[in-house]
Amino acid sequence: MRRSSTQIGRPAPLRCLWRLVWSLSLLQILTACNLTFGLTRDHLDPELEVPKSYRESNASANAALPTLEWWRAFKSSELTGLMEQAQIANLDIAAAVARISEADAQARIAGAALLPTITGNANASHTSRTVAASTAGAGIAATDGTGVTSVSTGSGVNRSSLLATLNASYQLDFWGRNRALLRAAEESAVASRFDREVVALSTLVSVANAYFLVLEAQDRLKVANENLTAAERILRLVEDRFKSGTAAALDVAQQASVVAIQRASIPPLIVVVKQNMATLALLIGRAPESVRIRGGSMFQLAVPRVTPGIPSNVLTRRPDIREAEAKLVSADANVEAARAAFFPNIQLTGQAGFQSAVLRTLFGPGAAFYTVAASLAQPIFDGGQLLGQLDLQSATRVELLQNYRKAVISAFTDVEKALIAVQQTTRQEQLQRDAVNQARRAFELSEERLRAGTIDLTTLLTTEQTLFQQEDVLAQVRFARLQAAVTLYQALGGGWQMEDKPIQRADIAGRPRIQ
Repeated sequence: MRRSSTQIGRPAPLRCLWRLVWSLSLLQILTACNLTFGLTRDHLDPELEVPKSYRESNASANAALPTLEWWRAFKSSELTGLMEQAQIANLDIAAAVARISEADAQARIAGAALLPTITGNANASHTSRTVAASTAGAGIAATDGTGVTSVSTGSGVNRSSLLATLNASYQLDFWGRNRALLRAAEESAVASRFDREVVALSTLVSVANAYFLVLEAQDRLKVANENLTAAERILRLVEDRFKSGTAAALDVAQQASVVAIQRASIPPLIVVVKQNMATLALLIGRAPESVRIRGGSMFQLAVPRVTPGIPSNVLTRRPDIREAEAKLVSADANVEAARAAFFPNIQLTGQAGFQSAVLRTLFGPGAAFYTVAASLAQPIFDGGQLLGQLDLQSATRVELLQNYRKAVISAFTDVEKALIAVQQTTRQEQLQRDAVNQARRAFELSEERLRAGTIDLTTLLTTEQTLFQQEDVLAQVRFARLQAAVTLYQALGGGWQMEDKPIQRADIAGRPRIQ
């Protein structure tokens, strides 16, 4: 009856506004229910097509996969030392580790919403004021030069207040929004750990390639110096024949041109050696002036035989795929949180403490007090902000799903391309060795016949330039073969294994737990 009389007494415009508010609130709740109930059937299917085997692989599916320290297969102690230094001192890896700490902190922040907030407060105040007296004549009158009389009268009043309270508030996660945000933050922390593995693998591959470039340039530099020595020997022979009248000035000029070309090819190779040594110094986090790279020859390195296993291994071994997967799971949780934002926000608050005017009675029974309150806030109209956030998170999830699919397909593609490179560069090196042997044999025969005077200089120049070119190509092919092996290691995920490095997630209290 009281409710109906109140409604009757309420003005008609106010009743219309009240009905509109309730209608919008009910519509928002129904929309939220529809959105949330649709969450369970809105998960996206990656629809991955995993091949049973690699087209270019001749190894069995049970063949051994790369070991954790895959770079040791090249049998180079200097390369191993550089790899170990890079893992310790590389600045990109250090930055990736810092991002893990950042992600763990974000997870801790997100998890704090699932726990109550308690704050303590203590306050002491003292108030003193003067109260005017009601009795006439109780004051003393004084007249100044302007004729205004002021009266000073009254008594002082002092008041003290002591207060000690505990305030607590807790948001009921009835719709699971805070749990979804925590799950999203945890998966982001997991993704940051996989990102660290991606950075570490890329860094180690860069170290290997830079070291191989140093060796390649040193091998080519050695070949260039040997070829320069041979060209100068032939030049002296032609000059002797010119002095004896059996060779023309053109022959001397042609051979002198070959010598000049060989000399000009040396400085660029020195640049490659020194610049890649500086690159290695950066990769191990040191100044170039304090790093000494001995180098050597690529032909002293062992070329490992890398077995790829089965394609499904790539899905668990490659950290970039696992990172994309973790980001997709995080995005799915963000969508769930965006849906839960349409529901009412239920907040519980409480306050308990003691209040007294005297310190000795502050914690007495009569000074205690407490208050408890509950509040509910339901979004009614926000200009489409919540719906826009939901659309944003949904679109982000679709984008990450496509990135995940691309990462998987790219992984299979990378392995196939690396297998092709390994096979063909191995065969190319064998053929190139034959080409160098034949070119060297032709050059040696041409030099002997030139000394005997049975051939002209043009034939010698042709065989000489062919030998120089083929020896230089052999060094480049050897580098391509080593690089192909490193690329295959990278395509397979390196030596990274999840069982060797378990992923740690941060719980709501911030403590790491093994997952």
